[in-house]
Amino acid sequence: MSEVNLNEVLEYVYEHIPITEHLGAKLEYYDGSELEVSAPLEANINHRNSAFGGSMSAIGILSGWALLFIKMRELGLASKLVIQSSQFQFLEPVVTDFVARSSLPDSHLYQRFLKILARKGKARIRVESSVYDLNGILCGTHTGEYVAILL
Repeated sequence: MSEVNLNEVLEYVYEHIPITEHLGAKLEYYDGSELEVSAPLEANINHRNSAFGGSMSAIGILSGWALLFIKMRELGLASKLVIQSSQFQFLEPVVTDFVARSSLPDSHLYQRFLKILARKGKARIRVESSVYDLNGILCGTHTGEYVAILL
């Protein structure tokens, strides 16, 4: 298992998913099973002085995608990783900078994903993210179905 540098991952993300740089996305925290991605309100503000819903959704998607991307790198697996389906629930307006926290699913589901990926070269997994404002208020939840394809 190799250690992953978040700054290198962020450079990769900016290069291959340019909108993330425009959103001001930053990879803030990673502990092996959870990733936190932040975004400034200023770059994502709407006409109501709150975060644009599309930005909230994009940061939620990114947190799940980046978590899986990092896990694939740690395991030394070259893969193409895409989102297949996405659902976002808006709970509260975001009026501060915000973060999306994603977590790996339980160990059984994650290990099943890896076994299928090894056997078939393609697997899908559901990753959930929660979007919080800087006051710790839960403002939205994202559920994404991601697909990994070994290269």
